[in-house]
Amino acid sequence: MSETARTRWEYATIPLLIHNTKAILDSWGVDGWELVTVLPGPGGADQPVAYLKRPVG
Repeated sequence: MSETARTRWEYATIPLLIHNTKAILDSWGVDGWELVTVLPGPGGADQPVAYLKRPVG
């Protein structure tokens, strides 16, 4: 694959509220963000963090 054909990505990390997870992810998805993973945040499993990506350009 040539250098010009590679997809460039931007990334975001967002805290998730357990009671409102779907609405939060849907809101970011409308803007083209794709969920990569959800991991426990610094406060533990009760404060998950979502990692998202979307193509640049």
